[in-house]
Amino acid sequence: MPITKKVRELMVPLADYAVTTTESTLREAVFTLQKLYCQVEAGRCTHAGHRNVLVLDPDNNLVGILNFGSILKVLIPEISGGLSGKVESFGVSLAFAQGGIPDLDEARASFRARVIRNAGTKVKDVMLKLRGTIEADADILEALKLIYQNKINVLPVFEEGKLVGVLRESDLFLAVAEVLSE
Repeated sequence: MPITKKVRELMVPLADYAVTTTESTLREAVFTLQKLYCQVEAGRCTHAGHRNVLVLDPDNNLVGILNFGSILKVLIPEISGGLSGKVESFGVSLAFAQGGIPDLDEARASFRARVIRNAGTKVKDVMLKLRGTIEADADILEALKLIYQNKINVLPVFEEGKLVGVLRESDLFLAVAEVLSE
């Protein structure tokens, strides 16, 4: 019965998970995550994988996490702004855009340049703080509780104080789904 499993039985081992450092740039973190997110066939990403990158300090201690949202908010800051911020991020004033004649080529070039510039941001400046961890021998029901109480989708897994893996919400979902197929 999968619901009685321990975290260690479901977790992704650390060696198989995306990891970056506090001193890395977002560009480097994006490429690290992309490698483990995609299985590339014919030049296209065809299978979704990891959606988070663990962030380690110079002593290899886990200090944070990056996810798609935290990365995109820095690369494209206007996604969290109002209408004028979004329009102006494309290199067009709100008044100009309302006139219906924006220069889309110029807006695209400005957007690309801004994403490239923002990709130089250090991971330590934008990483998310840890909002929960779990021990490898913990019950998966405890993991489910932590994930939903903390509104997160990954739990770093520790054993005797050492980071050994990651338990994802999707791993827990699949374990619960097994109950339905028994």
